[in-house]
Formats: sequence, C-alpha cells, structure tokens
Amino acid sequence: MEEGSSVLVLRPGAGVAFGAAISDWWSEINESAQWQDAVFYLLSASYALVSALALIQLIRIQRRVPEFGWTTQKVFHLMNFIVNAVRAIVFGFHTEVFLFQTKVFTLVLLDLPGLLFFSTYTLLVLFWAEIYYQANVTASVQTDKLRTAYLSVNGVIYAIQVGIWLYLWIDDNYIIELVGKIFIAVVSFLAVLGFVFYGGRLFNLLRRFPIESKGRRKKLREVGWVTGICFTCFLVRCLVRLISAFDPDLTLEVMDHPILDLFYYMLTEVIPMALVLFILRKLPPKRVSGQYHPIR
Repeated sequence: MEEGSSVLVLRPGAGVAFGAAISDWWSEINESAQWQDAVFYLLSASYALVSALALIQLIRIQRRVPEFGWTTQKVFHLMNFIVNAVRAIVFGFHTEVFLFQTKVFTLVLLDLPGLLFFSTYTLLVLFWAEIYYQANVTASVQTDKLRTAYLSVNGVIYAIQVGIWLYLWIDDNYIIELVGKIFIAVVSFLAVLGFVFYGGRLFNLLRRFPIESKGRRKKLREVGWVTGICFTCFLVRCLVRLISAFDPDLTLEVMDHPILDLFYYMLTEVIPMALVLFILRKLPPKRVSGQYHPIR
C-alpha cells in the first residue's frame, strides 16, 4: 500500500459491542416509567389534537349545509372524532389500562378503537364505490346493495371480535388470544383490498374523463393520495399485528414497549388520519336557493 494511505480497521468485537449497547439502551427505555409516561401522554395529546380537528371540520360542514342531514362526509368526520377521542382517553389513562388484572379489558380498550378506525376509513371505500358505480354506465350494481354490504361486513367483524373477547373473559386462552391478533391483521388486510380495488377503479375512471373537465385534476390527486395513504397504513397495520402475534418482543398490548407503540400508532393512525383530514378539508358547496326563476 502507498505511503500516506489509511485503512479503517474494525475490531472483531466492535459490532457485537455496538449491538449490545443498543440493546441495553432499548431495554432501559422500555423499563423506564418516565419514558413510558412521556410516550403515552404524547400519543394521547396527538390523538386529542386530531380529534379536535375532526370535530371542528364537522361543525364547519354542518354550518355550511345544515339541511342535508347526516351525509357520508359528516359521518366520516364524526367517526374520526370518536376514534381519536377514545384513543386519547385510553392513552391518557395508560397506567390503569395496561395494568388491568383481567387482560381482556386491556385488549378491548386497545382493539375496539382499531375496529372503529377500520369502519371509519372503509366508509371512504363505500363512498368511492358508490361514485364509481353511479358514474360507470356499464355497471349494474345498486348503491343500496353497497351500503348493505358495508354494514354486513362490519357487523360480522364486530360479532366475531366480541365473541373472541367473551371467550377470553371466560377463559384466558393463549390460542384464542393468538387467533384474535391474527383476526385483527386479517381485518386490516380487508381494508387494503378495498382501497386497492375501489380506489384504483375510481382513479382510473377519473383519468378517462376529459382533461378540461372541471375539478378532474384535483379529484384525481385527492383520490390518489388518500388511496396511497390508507393502503400503506393498513398494510403496515396488517404486517405488524401479524408479526407481533408470534413475537412477544413486539407485542403492542403491554406498557413496557413505549417506543414500538409510539412508532406503530403514529405511523398507522395519527399521521394518516391527520393527512386524510387535511386532503379532504374542502367544504361542500352551499345549497342554491330553490326559488323560481323566469324562463328567458
């Protein structure tokens, strides 16, 4: 080797020592009551903020079109408010929630908002499906059947989940708890399929509209972004819940995994919900007065 050149030499045990240091740091954070409180109070505050944004938008929509009753847009924002408010309360009282002697109570308080999150965002899938079939003259699907399908799917999911909770209340069985975790992952995967199928269909339908169509580009961008965000967050939810079902070190139902909980809930709920609420922030047009006008 030429004089003056330098070579970086790593000691054989350097990588092992670094890994051990990271592991010790991770364990120290997980076992720290201060870190646990800080993370869960941060999550509580984040959910409270998103909940407030959803409520403010719901009030704005109601003031804009009070005569329309409970539209899909209003129900969507109301459900966002409820999901985030429940999460904020649960994480605000995280010490009590995670330390229930009957573990199923902890599972109910953590998983029920997740199911409500599923119902809230598959409501977007229902809305897009209705738009697609109304705009597609070759389709013969009635929108009433779509609503019936949405309610039926959600009803079956909640019935199965309640059955799992009741069984765990009677008999705290590891196998049933594992089945419950896998079931949550399957529910998330159903949402992934819904956004791919109907989000993709509506996106392609909008692309076929004439370029000069009013609002085409904005609606195309809106559908594309929301589909991408929801597809990603539900896919991550599915994978994480599936992996955590078989790996105790990655479980989310305990208080001593604060950093894992922080990343999971921020990346799969808080940030996606905030982004979707921002993208869908446009208010509906005011209703035109129904007065008579002379024909000219």
